[in-house]
Amino acid sequence: MDLLNGMRIFIHVVEANSFTAASNRLGLSRAAVSKHIVQLETHLGGRLLNRTTRRVSVTEAGQAYFERCKQILEDVADAECVVSGLSKEPRGTLRLNVPMTFGTTQIAPLLQRFNAAYPNVEIELSLNDRLIDVVDEGYDLVIRIAELQDSNLIARRLATSRHVICASPAYLERHGRPATPAALATHACLRYSYSQHSSEWLLHSADGEQRVRISGPLLTNNGGAICTAAENGLGITMLPTFIAGQALRKGKLERVLTDYGCPQLGIYAVYPSNRHLSAKVRSFIDFLVTEFSDPPRWDKALFTAAEAATGPA
Repeated sequence: MDLLNGMRIFIHVVEANSFTAASNRLGLSRAAVSKHIVQLETHLGGRLLNRTTRRVSVTEAGQAYFERCKQILEDVADAECVVSGLSKEPRGTLRLNVPMTFGTTQIAPLLQRFNAAYPNVEIELSLNDRLIDVVDEGYDLVIRIAELQDSNLIARRLATSRHVICASPAYLERHGRPATPAALATHACLRYSYSQHSSEWLLHSADGEQRVRISGPLLTNNGGAICTAAENGLGITMLPTFIAGQALRKGKLERVLTDYGCPQLGIYAVYPSNRHLSAKVRSFIDFLVTEFSDPPRWDKALFTAAEAATGPA
């Protein structure tokens, strides 16, 4: 059997939830579409679809196979473009994974401009803060905000993620403004659970580094939730400025311990080293490099010129 053609027909059936609708899209008879699916299931030795007289539904195995088929056919199309010299025109589905709050505040607002420039690229955007296995989970590209470890991935730095310690004016009025890092031990601290140091904060100054044990009423895996809680006076927090920047500019949060610096992380576009860098991936990375800079736009008006160049001192 023609396996790639069988995959293509299977994808159409799943997306249409119907043999008849798929046959109309493909310009084939319903019997021909059904025959291809039967041949595919026989080849694989398992059922991909559940059929009734009224509807078609995908099995659990069929759903997993559907996702991989889409990626395989896109890779085949990319390979054909390389050989035929058409790789300069970005097209196809770009499977992208981005940390949730960074995705909603910094990536989503850019998508209209990217679409206007590259209308033949469809973005399948996944937002979550857990560590993604780029290869096993089939992503073309992920955005990581981290100190990257050596791996079989290729990373391109986009910008710097700076952090600040901040709290609402109401909280500081009730509980006072900490004058030293050690004073944080007496404050309600709002913490990010995916951080390697969720129970301590690392600060630095001209006198060196200080690690401060912290605790408080909130531990969560979402930076946006921490920012909202801080704005409402729940406690002091350390946040990246792409999350806290707007609240700081509006006066809903205030920086504290400004004589002490917080850790900085790189913001990277990451993709597998063993995968051809397709036009759709290259175009999106280049687009982000153009849109972002160092210091990035969300840091404007937050730091002095020296801080923007090196991070808070």
